[in-house]
Amino acid sequence: MALDKVKTLLQHLHLAKPQPDRVKEHTRAIHQTPSAVNKIKQLLKDKPEHVGVKVGVRTRGCNGLSYTLEYTKTKGDSDEEVVQDGVRVFIEKKAQLTLLGTEMDYVEDKLSSEFVFNNPNIKGTCGCGESFNI
Repeated sequence: MALDKVKTLLQHLHLAKPQPDRVKEHTRAIHQTPSAVNKIKQLLKDKPEHVGVKVGVRTRGCNGLSYTLEYTKTKGDSDEEVVQDGVRVFIEKKAQLTLLGTEMDYVEDKLSSEFVFNNPNIKGTCGCGESFNI
């Protein structure tokens, strides 16, 4: 009888597995929108010595963590590389789990333009929106 319960449990687990294409989507540390890809391409055009941008997180702000974004000339040994439409984005090792499933967007309005990170892992943010916690 215990064997039947195990078989039933295994069948339910098998049915609950995510589809392969969905697994790939959620195991990437970061995904860029077309707006973000185009902006990065534009920024890198003026910096031929740089091969891409590096995304990380730092401890700061009133809620714990904030994003960093900088030009990079090389891929670090522990960096994860995400290539999308010819744009190379490197994720620092300590940020990889924090950024899992994150969408990077570039948004412009009348008063500002900025990269925005839509991170499903965030549990809270500060009032000004500059820092977050997981």
